[in-house]
Amino acid sequence: MKVYIIAGEPSGDILAARLMIALRKQYANIQFCGIGGESMAEQGFQSLFDIKDLSVMGFLEVVPRLPVILRHMKEVLADIEKQQPNVIVSVDSWGFVSSVLSKLKKRKIATPKIHYVAPQVWAWKKGRAKKAAKLMNHLMTLLPYEPQYFEKHGLATTFVGHPVIENTADLPSNLETLRQQFGIPENARVLCVLSGSRHNEIKKLSPIFIEVVKRLQQQIPNLYLLIPSVIAMKGEVEKIFADINIPHKIVVGQQQRYAAFCLSEFALAASGTVSLELAACGTPHIIAYKFNYLTNKMIARLATTKYANLINIIADQPIIPEFVLHNCCADLIYPVAIDFLQNPAKRTEQAESAKIILQQLKPQDAMPSEMAAKVVSSYLE
Repeated sequence: MKVYIIAGEPSGDILAARLMIALRKQYANIQFCGIGGESMAEQGFQSLFDIKDLSVMGFLEVVPRLPVILRHMKEVLADIEKQQPNVIVSVDSWGFVSSVLSKLKKRKIATPKIHYVAPQVWAWKKGRAKKAAKLMNHLMTLLPYEPQYFEKHGLATTFVGHPVIENTADLPSNLETLRQQFGIPENARVLCVLSGSRHNEIKKLSPIFIEVVKRLQQQIPNLYLLIPSVIAMKGEVEKIFADINIPHKIVVGQQQRYAAFCLSEFALAASGTVSLELAACGTPHIIAYKFNYLTNKMIARLATTKYANLINIIADQPIIPEFVLHNCCADLIYPVAIDFLQNPAKRTEQAESAKIILQQLKPQDAMPSEMAAKVVSSYLE
């Protein structure tokens, strides 16, 4: 029994790894092939190529990478025909995945196709729901209100729950021991800095966050930075933060990542799933994100939601301060960051409000990976 997985970015890699674990509990002889990242590699998965080549966001940002992306697309298509899997599970990375699924349809490859993580049609490009219905057999969503957008086009859709519920189910409790292991001075105030997991994100957000923390240090001289990174980007992150005159530690791996969240009073984070992870760990934070100037303009015109952050979208109020597109700058971020660091009540209020919203992302019957495995197994059987 063989499952072909297409997970083209770090967040999808974590989802797919948990799905692999859940499926192995059901099928001792199951095999996995395709593309994935470091979390899947920890489960013995051998990726067809390094997924960092696909991990890029934006419109114009994709253009320089197109030759590499198109080459990898051909490799995936050829590999699927070679492997002859029982089912294909694609995870997030809608731009790449939708192109692969379109080409599979043209080649009349009838293998059942399941996609994990719905394209955000409620935020922009609503036409993707109709397109998705033509390309796949089943869709698994992270959010409870997403199925309605796809079911009206005849696509079987299941809300399986958000992985942040599962990923943060067993958080570290021995914080003093962890603090000593990380080498954090006793009187230090810890700030978590997360510039993203993609090269473009790190390149654009790190200088802004560094400028913010330099200003913060003028008011908080005992500041200490914890900087989580993925293994593939660790070297790049080390170079970027090498010259800042602020004590810091770069950590990798999911266990150390969540430890860093729990040890931090506050966090500066790239917009994305990390915001939910921080909220689940009870860590107050702000989110920021930007592309190049033209992409910023295009997204500002296309977006149909009031907020960028998922917690804010569900709550319909700005629980998590957002600094996105043209508002992503140190001059706007710093006053809010220092206000949170100087106001414990404000930090507590955000953490409690965010955790209430997170409860809506939890499925009733099982953990998200178990729910996802049930859907996949229904096609395997």
